[in-house]
Amino acid sequence: MRLDVTGVNAMNSAESFIRACSLSEVPDEGVIGIDVKGTPVAIVRSGGEIFALHDVCSHDELPLSDGEIHDRKIECPAHGSCFDLRTGAVTRWPARDPVRTFEARIDGDDVLVSIEP
Repeated sequence: MRLDVTGVNAMNSAESFIRACSLSEVPDEGVIGIDVKGTPVAIVRSGGEIFALHDVCSHDELPLSDGEIHDRKIECPAHGSCFDLRTGAVTRWPARDPVRTFEARIDGDDVLVSIEP
């Protein structure tokens, strides 16, 4: 399932956050794919924390949101590449390049994401 989010919620003048989804939409130890202003984002809940990553595997360009979550890592469903949820670093090949991570915050039942560089 991919959600499309276009609204902007500015938290302060230095950072711009967008409401990506409701916290209740993200399964425990799971992931959903969201399109945030044209950027594919995987919203992940693992170990009671929320993470946001670019939803495209750097190896095969498939949605990471179709993958599995384990040990604070996301596994690409195609060839098993794994990425650290905190840093986007590759933890298992065949991928060699990290994926971009985004700052995520919880505000009530809303998950907010900053896709700014």
